[in-house]
Amino acid sequence: MANLHRSLVSVVIFTPVFLLDQAFFVALIATCCESYFSSFSDLQEVVFIIQSQKNSVHVERAQKRQAELLQQAQKIDQRLPSVLLLHSLSDNEGDWSILPLLPYLSATFGKNSSWILFLEEQTNVKLDRLLHILRKFDAEKEWFLGKPLHDDESTIIHHYAFADNPSVFKYPDFGASWALSLPLINRSKSKGLRFFQIIILYLPELCTYPEKDPRSQHCATTLDTYLPVCGMPVKNEDIFVAVKTCKKFHTERVPVVKRTWERQAALLEYYSDHADPSIPTIDLGVPNTERGHCGKTFAILKRFLSADVPRTNWLLIVDDDTLISLPRLRALLSCYRPDEPVTLGERYGYGLGQGGYSYITGGGGMLFSREAVSRLLASGCKCYSNDAPDDMVLGMCLNALGLPVTHSPLFHQARPEDYAKEYLAHQVPISFHKHWNIDPVAIFHKWLVDDAGDTNLDFSQEGIKEEL
Repeated sequence: MANLHRSLVSVVIFTPVFLLDQAFFVALIATCCESYFSSFSDLQEVVFIIQSQKNSVHVERAQKRQAELLQQAQKIDQRLPSVLLLHSLSDNEGDWSILPLLPYLSATFGKNSSWILFLEEQTNVKLDRLLHILRKFDAEKEWFLGKPLHDDESTIIHHYAFADNPSVFKYPDFGASWALSLPLINRSKSKGLRFFQIIILYLPELCTYPEKDPRSQHCATTLDTYLPVCGMPVKNEDIFVAVKTCKKFHTERVPVVKRTWERQAALLEYYSDHADPSIPTIDLGVPNTERGHCGKTFAILKRFLSADVPRTNWLLIVDDDTLISLPRLRALLSCYRPDEPVTLGERYGYGLGQGGYSYITGGGGMLFSREAVSRLLASGCKCYSNDAPDDMVLGMCLNALGLPVTHSPLFHQARPEDYAKEYLAHQVPISFHKHWNIDPVAIFHKWLVDDAGDTNLDFSQEGIKEEL
């Protein structure tokens, strides 16, 4: 593998940006030397952390990955390593964002381990190749190994960080896996989490290709699809779709919904501050607000449980500038149980290092099981004002109830160009958000319509568009 190209080494600053789970690593480029010697040789010195979630579907997937890794270790005659499930390590809601977890990792593994390797439920690992790679690095030094991504332009996803040169903002592709040496983690404990420097090295052996892809022959890690099909897709009639709009967007945004994905929905209503029979829209009696829309969202939740709409197991709430593939959503929902309190979408977090909470960002679409809506409203959860941020209020309530927020990277609260191309290249996206500076109809057809048509979807990695 010594003949494979490797990137320049970079100095990295960790900063707690709790937006996307990938976006916690900011890189400032500097040159350095690679190290090709090792102070460890035993797989037992590597701690594997599967970035699992509390929902039962994700627990089951993570446990299967855990068992598979341990079986591999036995076959290559290595002592069994620690393979941990992230969701079970503590009661801290912020563990998924990694930074709050580092003191625990230092205290628990700082003396007897050399590496912490993070991987997702969908990440396949070839342990013999991984061990061969890690032995090339001096485990007594500080290392961050992974597949770095960067933005092509400043984006709302990362609060428009580094607007002059977004390419200096580096963050790992979690799907490829990524590793931290214990000396680095130990220093994070002593220096604090807000600011410290590390060495980053891009490893081409950490891949996001499918396992059977010819390009993956050199890879130590590969990636399964994020859109597994667990059975027959959920019936169209079992998803109630609520579109939030207002009078000023009746002629601008609503026509885009009608030209794109409205026909995919069996049950859909538009909720506005003005009743317009030509659409039609329903006035819920909540005045429009320039931001937040909490009052409108809670009125939708109450209507969903009422006799005014057909009874369904699932509620999808979207904005009038959300673009979404309902056939893909129906396929994804085949993996989830509606009798559980499921809240699904793109997960964000607020104050996770200080006892904060997670929430589903509204722009990419918020998906609720009937059980989740019932428990939310029965708890007395409510808006503190009509213009409060609805997604964040819901996150606070779910956190207070001890109900998990389930993340899917297939929901997106921004436009395709706001995400790294390589990040989207291994996805079959379900949604995007915002019409700003794009042709939303063209974006819908490029990203959210399958070549074989909506009723014959190709969810394999081969079905992902090649133009990336």
